[in-house]
Amino acid sequence: MESEVYIDKHYSLVAECKQGSKKACYELYRLYSKAMLNVAFRIVGNIGDAEDVLQEAFLDAFKKVKDFRQETTFGLWLKQIVVHRAINLLRKRKMDLIELEGDQIENIPDEEAEDDEEILFKVEQVKEAIKLLPEGYRVVLSLYLLEGYDHEEIGQVLNISENTSRTQFLRAKRKLMEILKNRGIA
Repeated sequence: MESEVYIDKHYSLVAECKQGSKKACYELYRLYSKAMLNVAFRIVGNIGDAEDVLQEAFLDAFKKVKDFRQETTFGLWLKQIVVHRAINLLRKRKMDLIELEGDQIENIPDEEAEDDEEILFKVEQVKEAIKLLPEGYRVVLSLYLLEGYDHEEIGQVLNISENTSRTQFLRAKRKLMEILKNRGIA
């Protein structure tokens, strides 16, 4: 019952925002800005850039709010805008992701199962280590592990192949483990 009230409140805020209510827009911003800033920060890795992404994403969202059809939640719709804005910022930085041929991928050992069992670290230490990853690795790792995108979706968002996404993810995990071991955490 409580979640229904919560959802109804958000839908009514969206409806008011569609009608031009600045107060409703501000309330939606207040409700979602912290979570969306975290999403942006995990992708771009810099708080200043994340704040810029957040502002631009909200501007886009409020301009396009009339197109929001409530087929999904406002939060998920907004998150997609934030992710796309963050990715566009990284593209402007000319993020380098190396396209690999199919036979090169087979030569990369899949340590995913072993790594998953070993990763029992404190969240803050892992977050700090993720910040140290090269940008391409951090983006793919964040989109996959933290934002829930699959490799096909990551490939579409970043304009890379699904195999490149998988490779970047495996390399990111390996590099993350190396960073954690060097810090005496693993």
